[in-house]
Amino acid sequence: MSLQPLQATDGHRFDAFIELPQGRPRGALVVLQEIFGVNSHIRAVARGYADEGYVAIVPPLFDRLEHGVELGYGEDDVKRGRELKAAAMAQQDLVLQDIAAAIAEGAKHGKVGIVGYCWGGLMAWLSAGKLDGLSAAISYYGAGIPDQAALQPRCPVLAHFGERDHLIPQTQVQAFTQARPEVQVHVYPADHGFNCDQRAAFEPESAALARRRSLDFLQQHVG
Repeated sequence: MSLQPLQATDGHRFDAFIELPQGRPRGALVVLQEIFGVNSHIRAVARGYADEGYVAIVPPLFDRLEHGVELGYGEDDVKRGRELKAAAMAQQDLVLQDIAAAIAEGAKHGKVGIVGYCWGGLMAWLSAGKLDGLSAAISYYGAGIPDQAALQPRCPVLAHFGERDHLIPQTQVQAFTQARPEVQVHVYPADHGFNCDQRAAFEPESAALARRRSLDFLQQHVG
């Protein structure tokens, strides 16, 4: 994994993490972090998508607040991550500018998809509705998405939720599904964070099924 300097439209410069595939890229995928920064889990996720043939680009979404954020999953990490997320959401448009810069970089390699986890799942949904240049968007347990159901996505969207996720009750998931029937929604017998093998909530069978569905979705819409 290498670092690629990028610049947002307001002039903000930051280093995005780039993972290149072997051989000719199928396209590009912007990978959006959880509240824990660009930590070892998110870097591993990016490597996994690069292994499938995509140029994986990971913009550090907390960079405007604090450089080099990389948290674990303990109580103090969760508290700090939530504080950073709240501060970032207070300047949401700037975060979207950084994501847009990553999308523009990805476009050099073909069609561009986006995938986000936890807070990144919400930002993937917001990107699908507010940014141009995306051919597909995938959200994993994006808390807050049901509150943004009025947003009209500009590209096909796939959303993964856990039925035991206390942050996103099933009543909210059902309401979102009814409000946005064009979105492909899957619910798994799992909790929030079920894709992360560094968390107690990791559910390997659900994670594997969601990954297969995500790769099929990307193959269909990105390449």
